[in-house]
Amino acid sequence: MWLGSPLRGAFRLLSYLALTLLLVPLHMLAGALRITSLVRWLPVVYHRMVCTILGIRVRIYGRRSTTTPTLYVCNHVSYLDIEVLGGLIPGSFVAKAEVATWPFFSTLAKAQRTIFIERRSGKTSDSRDEMMRRLNTGDNLMLFPEGTSSDGTRVLPFRSALFGVAQLRRNDRPIMVQPVAIAYTRLDGIPLGRYWRPLFAWFGDLDLVPHLWQMVCLGETEAIVTFFPPVDIDRLGDRKKLAEYCFRQVSSGVQFANSGRLELLPSATKAA
Repeated sequence: MWLGSPLRGAFRLLSYLALTLLLVPLHMLAGALRITSLVRWLPVVYHRMVCTILGIRVRIYGRRSTTTPTLYVCNHVSYLDIEVLGGLIPGSFVAKAEVATWPFFSTLAKAQRTIFIERRSGKTSDSRDEMMRRLNTGDNLMLFPEGTSSDGTRVLPFRSALFGVAQLRRNDRPIMVQPVAIAYTRLDGIPLGRYWRPLFAWFGDLDLVPHLWQMVCLGETEAIVTFFPPVDIDRLGDRKKLAEYCFRQVSSGVQFANSGRLELLPSATKAA
């Protein structure tokens, strides 16, 4: 069954392309000229404007870490996560290596200095070393430790291997890690149930282009982002315990957001 307006979809795509063609070259020029503040904040402005174009209204619970650098770990539902999180957090993403081969989107990812992870065992250490180098220079990183996207109803287990970067110490202090949950909960004010959630969740064998076209034709979407209190590896002991702790926090955030009961979650009762 088809939902949405093709006219709305066409307008959104044209607006998105116009914005991208305007701001991405500006961002790359700022990088070449080493204008640090523009390199840091222009992507945030860009992603926020994309959310506006796509009709994504973001509600925030909790508070983002004020420590730089911070490693943000979040569940992964859709390509929309990039726009939502990128509009809230100044930093770079950590993505699977396949993204570097995608037409158009790879250019955007590289412009934001995305770190591409090879999941083959022989390449994992190289990716981890690059993450540690970037954190050590003061860059915030956004990591999706599930390793793939989910259906938006549940959170897949977090892979603990990449949490090894949390062992890095700067000025003799451990790297701050903040769990973040994202959920797409409403369409035009109507709660999304399990049946309609795949309108926004891109996972499994879903083809990108048809899914993207259907999504841009839809009305206003509500995305809920929950920031949990930051932690570090010293408090939890090791990377496996850190990964499990973050998984529990993020899972609870997704479950409460999907059920419309986020105010009952103690660590996220105060909206930012």
